Amino acid sequence: MAVSAHPQMTLTTPLHGEGARYDASLRLSVAPMMDWTDRHCRVFHRILAPGARLYTEMVHANAVIHGDRERLLGFDAAEQPLALQLGGSEPAALAQAARIAADWGYAEVNLNCGCPSDRVQAGRFGACLMREPALVAECVAAMVAAVDIPITVKCRLGVDEDNDYDLFAAFVDGQVQAGAAMVVVHARNAWLKGLSPKENREIPPLRYDWAYRLKQERPSLPVVINGGIASVQAAQAHMQQLDGVMLGRAAYHDPYVLHALEAAQTGMALRSREALLVEMRPYIEARLEAGLALKHITRHLLGLFHGQPGGRAFRQILSEGAHRPGAGWDLLEQALQVTRLQAARVA
Repeated sequence: MAVSAHPQMTLTTPLHGEGARYDASLRLSVAPMMDWTDRHCRVFHRILAPGARLYTEMVHANAVIHGDRERLLGFDAAEQPLALQLGGSEPAALAQAARIAADWGYAEVNLNCGCPSDRVQAGRFGACLMREPALVAECVAAMVAAVDIPITVKCRLGVDEDNDYDLFAAFVDGQVQAGAAMVVVHARNAWLKGLSPKENREIPPLRYDWAYRLKQERPSLPVVINGGIASVQAAQAHMQQLDGVMLGRAAYHDPYVLHALEAAQTGMALRSREALLVEMRPYIEARLEAGLALKHITRHLLGLFHGQPGGRAFRQILSEGAHRPGAGWDLLEQALQVTRLQAARVA
């Protein structure tokens, strides 16, 4: 497929048929994060942000097809609207995995074109796909043809030393022509050599202006921004320019930011951290009764009192106690009590 690099190009009709439209009312989302955004994390994030779109961890298409689907794809109904992020580069396999996702009730399938890890590169998926735009377009077109839910793409600005806006825009155009309903732009290059994924979270610098320009030149294309967004004020500034904001590490390490942003956007009442945690109790107790160890849930809650009096004690109590046999809701009550006492001393 020939991909135009013309920066003023506005595409409205996919080459392979009209894909499902993206819900433009979804202005806030939480990024897919490996080892973090599992089903327990997502239930917590749903309580924090009732209207946000949540994403799974990335799952390879072959794992969806051949693996334990309940473990890989299972979710609580409360998590909706929920998107599955897929990894892969084989159109037929991705199409089959997308059909399975739709059958399981996912509201969106997102193709990962941004992960820079060595393992992902070795499998020919993730960020290295940005250098194969025609293949990515084939993958998107195959998924669009297979399902009636939106197919979206999460990408970087480029790979390694790529510093050509037109090349980035051409990549996006190719996916829109193939039927992609929305693009999430992680606004820095993926670095596939010489930097670890951790280092790549800080280097090279973020360039939000590329995402802004993409939206200005393609006003009908939903564009969501990701990368380095850590405050309500920063997120709202991006929302003035783009269709949505995807929070990543900030939503995990300081989850109250996610709640505060949802409240600011929707006008809902800002709730206390304690009230949000208590709402998790029925889910936690049901999971414990089913045999799950408390540590698998509480690891996602450690940042709830980030920056608050008692926050360190809250984390310490949960970290030290949740792995013990028989640990239950009483441990969270203990952590809350210590937090209350320390907050009262400060007040």
